[in-house]
Amino acid sequence: MQKNKNKRPRWTHPSDIRTQLQKQWQRGGILSALVMGKNLFPKRLAIKTPSATEMLEQFEPVRAWIEALRTMPHCRVEMREFKHKNLGKNTVPQAIWFDGLEDLLAFIGKHAEVKRFMAVIEITEKQQPALLAWLAKKPLRALALLADWSKLMQVLSWMQTHPRPGLYLRQISIPGIHTKFIEIHRGVLAEWLDLTLPANAIDFNVSGVSQFTQRYGFRDKPLLVRFRLLDPKIKLLPGNTMQDISLDADSFAALNPAVSQVFITENEINFLAFPAMKSSLIIFGKGYGFEMLHKAHWLRQCRIYYWGDIDTHGFAILSQLRSHFPEVKSLLMERKTLLAFKHHWGKEDDPTKRELSGLSAAEQGLYDDLRNHCLQENLRLEQEKIAYDWIRAVLRSEDKINTETGRRIFIHFQGVKTGA
Repeated sequence: MQKNKNKRPRWTHPSDIRTQLQKQWQRGGILSALVMGKNLFPKRLAIKTPSATEMLEQFEPVRAWIEALRTMPHCRVEMREFKHKNLGKNTVPQAIWFDGLEDLLAFIGKHAEVKRFMAVIEITEKQQPALLAWLAKKPLRALALLADWSKLMQVLSWMQTHPRPGLYLRQISIPGIHTKFIEIHRGVLAEWLDLTLPANAIDFNVSGVSQFTQRYGFRDKPLLVRFRLLDPKIKLLPGNTMQDISLDADSFAALNPAVSQVFITENEINFLAFPAMKSSLIIFGKGYGFEMLHKAHWLRQCRIYYWGDIDTHGFAILSQLRSHFPEVKSLLMERKTLLAFKHHWGKEDDPTKRELSGLSAAEQGLYDDLRNHCLQENLRLEQEKIAYDWIRAVLRSEDKINTETGRRIFIHFQGVKTGA
C-alpha cells in the first residue's frame, strides 16, 4: 500500500503536456498545417485532473499540481469551478491553451526549425509549387533535407529542362553540384520527378532507387558477361590464352559461339578451374541477376546446366533461371552429393522459405527439407567444398548421357544472396 502512495498521481503534469506536443511534432501535423495555411490556434489540450477523493486525501499534492500548471510559460490555463462537501468551493485546471504558434514553439523549443522550414515553403512555392503537396505530406523528411534543399531544387529544375537526357549521371554539369550528390539523393529525387515530370519522361516499367537511371532516361553502366571458353579449339581471340573474356550484354547476345551445352555455377574458383570440355563455354555472373543473358537468344538452343550451392537460395536462383530458360537442368544439387559431403555442411545466413514454382519433384523435396530444417538448421553445402574428383566424375557421367550433337554452354553465376 505504501508503494502505491509513493507513485506520482496520473494527473496531467507539465512534462506530460510537453511530451504530448512533441508527439504531435513528430507526426508532422504542425509543419503540415504551415504548408497548407491551416490555422491550428488557439489550440486546446484537455488534461487529466484529480478526483474529488484525491483532492481530499492528497490536498497538498493537488495544490502543488495546480501551481505547477498555472506557472507554465507560453500558455494559459483554463479553470473550472467545483464544490466539494468538505473543501467548499474551489477551482482546478481542466485544459491548457496555446494562443499562437510562437507560444507553442517556445514551449517545445522548435522555433529555429520552423523558421528554416518556412524558408523552404517560400522557396518551394516560388520554384516548384507542384511539390507543396509532398512537403505537406512529408514535412519531417523535408526538415532533414534543409541543408541540401536549394541543390535539390537545382537538380529537379535541370531534369525538367532535360527530360530523359541519355547521359550518365556523372556527365551532368550543374554549377556547385557534384554528381555523387545526385546518386546519394536518388530516393527523394525519384519521388519529386514522379510528381513534376511529364508522363512521357518516365519509364513506368521500372522502379526503385536501383533503377533510377532507367526510369528517368539516363545511361547506365553496361551489364557485363564474363565467360571462358572451355574448348581449346574454339578461340575468339588470337593466341593460346585462357580466353577469359568480358563483354557487354548486347555484344554477348550477338556472339553466338560454336558451343552446345549450359552448366551453371556460382563460384569464381570453379569458374576458373573448370576442366576443359569439348564445344563448351563457362559464364561468370551474379546469383539472381539474369538480365544480362535474356537477349542472348542462341542460349535457348543449348543444353543449359545450373550448378549452385545446395541451400535455399541456390534452389531459388535455379527456379528464377528457369523462368528465363525453362529447360535448365541442375548439376551437383541433388541429395546424393549433399550426403556425400556431410563433413563440409555449413550454415546459410539468411535462408528463404518462399514457394518456388520452377523445381522438379526431387529438387522440391530437397528444397522443402532445407527450408523446414529437416536435416540440419539452415543447412548449406557450398559448391566450392565439393571435391574436384567428384565434379569430374559427374561431368563424365553427364557427358555420356548427352551423346547427341549440339551446342554446349556452361554458365557460371557468382552467388549474390539478394531478392529472396
